[in-house]
Amino acid sequence: MRRVSRRAFALAALSTLAMTQGASAAPRRRRAVTEIRGVWLATVSNRDWPSRPGLTAAEQRAELVAHLDRAVRDRLTTVVFQVRPTADALWPSPYEPWSQYLTGTQGEDPGWDPLGTAVAEAHARGLELHAWFNPYRIANHTDPARLAASHPARRHPEWVVPYGGKLYYNPGLPEVRAFVEDAMLDAVANYPVDAVHFDDYFYPYPVAGQTFDDDAAYDAYGGDFDSRAAWRRDNIDRLVRETAARVKKVRPGTRFGISPFGVWRNASTDERGSDTRAGVQTYDDLHADTRKWVRNHWIDYIVPQLYWHIGFAAADYATLVHWWADVAKGTKTHLYVGEALYKAGAAGQPSVWQDPVELSRHLTLAAEYAQVRGHVFFAAQDVAKDPIGAMARVVADHYGQPAKPPR
Repeated sequence: MRRVSRRAFALAALSTLAMTQGASAAPRRRRAVTEIRGVWLATVSNRDWPSRPGLTAAEQRAELVAHLDRAVRDRLTTVVFQVRPTADALWPSPYEPWSQYLTGTQGEDPGWDPLGTAVAEAHARGLELHAWFNPYRIANHTDPARLAASHPARRHPEWVVPYGGKLYYNPGLPEVRAFVEDAMLDAVANYPVDAVHFDDYFYPYPVAGQTFDDDAAYDAYGGDFDSRAAWRRDNIDRLVRETAARVKKVRPGTRFGISPFGVWRNASTDERGSDTRAGVQTYDDLHADTRKWVRNHWIDYIVPQLYWHIGFAAADYATLVHWWADVAKGTKTHLYVGEALYKAGAAGQPSVWQDPVELSRHLTLAAEYAQVRGHVFFAAQDVAKDPIGAMARVVADHYGQPAKPPR
């Protein structure tokens, strides 16, 4: 056996030590966390984008790209882009007219493809692009003559219900449900969107003293139900189930998520409900059984709009995060939390919303629940302006590491 000299042994030991020190001194690559960090980009009434109708195609594109770039700077992962705000389209749709929020005139070609551009530019930046649709809202007024001459609501006035100063498609008509699904799925068929996203509007929010007139549809189709409310909930259930199935068929791998009003039912109405005293309950007022959709895994994710502060008496953010986490527990439906960034620093909001730390506290609290897989902020203009630095505080406190959205 060959003997090793002390000098050779010492040199080998020093070499090993140097390699070890070099390895420990080398910067370690941080592992990306898995969570959604999203922002809603609303186009209805030019809420977030475009800043006003009638901008040139180049100006609109520049504003859109600026929102995407801001999302990247804030280490967000996902942009939820509203592409069908009022039974119209932000892509060349064969079913519905171009949106008035682009040019100022419904049906007028803007000279470019906003949805196609948004998908390409988001993906180029490593962002997911969720296509956000409003299924039944036709217009924020009640005059069909103001719609484009080619608008389906003008060709089919029997589909339309005026209510609360707006026009809606009637969810109780099977032909309406088929049409809105076709219109929305056209975007999914033609663009590699990462998800289809519905907001909180199903049957409209109740307006005191007014009745949503669906008598004829109920007489025709409601005979198997013990109440009009049960029939209405079944209409929305069918929309959700059918959309989910069609999305998976048209573009496998594309997800389907919904962002409802944050209270399913108060516990005083239903023992399974939340310990809240909300004036609206989605089950009863919007006829949207959001709890069932999660428990039955009809949807891939849910983003309840928990737009209240911690400690708010009627609907405490902490109470509702706990309730929704319990609903999602043991299911395959991912839970994300919708956050009211728009309230931070806003005039008329209580003092708690004037504190830039409030929103960061929300994320700290939600992190206690394994079921909460991220947050989505309303909305893009508020992310951009961030008047009191609430979003900057969220980024500093919670988004120090890169993230990838859960699948």
